[in-house]
Amino acid sequence: MTAQVKRAEPSGVPSPSYIDTPTRSVTVGSTAFAYRDLGPRSGVPLILLNHWGAVLDNFDPRIVDGLARTRRVIAIDYRGIGASGGTAPVTIDGMARDVIELSKALGLNIVDLLGFSLGGFVAQDIVLKAPERVRRLILTGTGPAGGIGIEQVAKVSWPLMLKGLLTLRDPKTYLFFTSTANGRLAARAFLQRLKERKSNRDKGPTPYALLRQLKAIKAWGRQAPQSLDRIRVPVLIANGDQDIMVPTENSHDMARRIPGAQLVIYNDAGHGGIFQYHSEFVHTAQAFLEAQPESIGAISSLSATETMK
Repeated sequence: MTAQVKRAEPSGVPSPSYIDTPTRSVTVGSTAFAYRDLGPRSGVPLILLNHWGAVLDNFDPRIVDGLARTRRVIAIDYRGIGASGGTAPVTIDGMARDVIELSKALGLNIVDLLGFSLGGFVAQDIVLKAPERVRRLILTGTGPAGGIGIEQVAKVSWPLMLKGLLTLRDPKTYLFFTSTANGRLAARAFLQRLKERKSNRDKGPTPYALLRQLKAIKAWGRQAPQSLDRIRVPVLIANGDQDIMVPTENSHDMARRIPGAQLVIYNDAGHGGIFQYHSEFVHTAQAFLEAQPESIGAISSLSATETMK
């Protein structure tokens, strides 16, 4: 495949915050993929893979900026989503192959991956397809192929999306957070952060793209389980204790099946637990990404449910 990329700022130029980072594009074959690129040029880059229907403006700026203090961070739009061209794939396999080719087009030989929800499905598939290209893996609010309740995402989501419409609230209020006082407060704060970028915002997903991605999610939920014991890179898993979209039991399942995986469970938190506990998550993720290999096992031996008491 041929690739054309609009390059980021040269090394030594201060990187802007995420809400000010320009949207760039890299063309892979005949498809232009939109991305934002910030942070130091040294070290292993971290690619962010987001949730169903998410565009570049759905990445939490506190998490992106926190991680970009010490490393290069690249947030992307999947094919057919936001400012990226083409048609959204209907399989996780298709999305994973796109990300592998995109990373090659950006000149990245090895990367770290952070996948949230759908992005966690894609990240797992990437590391199984191309283990030599992934150094470390962070899986948040996600689950394995064939995981419990994953094929029911639409059944769970549509009523709460309708509730959001009827109550004039963003559906993520109900989908990502608990109904407790803490959950509602966290939801409001998160949604306000997503509005901080005032200019050059990304395009929202089309209904057609949403439905195609949903088809991929359903297929992942019905797919035969993958051999997660083949994942030999360090893995950090994080979720809320009350995830209704990708049930929290899936996080425990992945932690059991991936050799040496570390698990963090946030108390009184849902699917968006990493957004509710963004400061704690950034600290844990930075420690995990920067630790020497022999130190990784000690990074998160306790769950956040315990450590937040």
